Amino acid sequence: MGTPFRRYVRFGSFHLDLQQQELFKDGSRVRVQGKVCEALLILVENPGEVVTRETLRARLWPTNTQINYDANVNTTVNTLRQVLGDSPDRPAFVETLPRKGYTFIANVDSLAKPAFTAATDLASSPHAPEGKGFHV
Repeated sequence: MGTPFRRYVRFGSFHLDLQQQELFKDGSRVRVQGKVCEALLILVENPGEVVTRETLRARLWPTNTQINYDANVNTTVNTLRQVLGDSPDRPAFVETLPRKGYTFIANVDSLAKPAFTAATDLASSPHAPEGKGFHV
């Protein structure tokens, strides 16, 4: 029968809508864009497992892209840490495994739906951002 589709996951004080690709902290939308969003999805899909730098590179940038992959992986993960309020020295979410990759170390729980209604909570916020929290 297969694994049921997970639409929402929770980790720490964050809720992630996998289908709409929106991240919320304590019911407020958190803006996450581009490759940072994609990196978060890859890590959350594989909690407790090593996600190699090569896996991130392959999934985030096509092979014909002319960039410095190492610098871009580092920048992407550092930006993700800033969004999550995480630290490489005392990680709560993303742990670095030197020369290997990264592990999402927080507990990730599947949810039927979050404890809040995003449309209601965001509509009532005077600072609700335009568009989706994730921009892929």
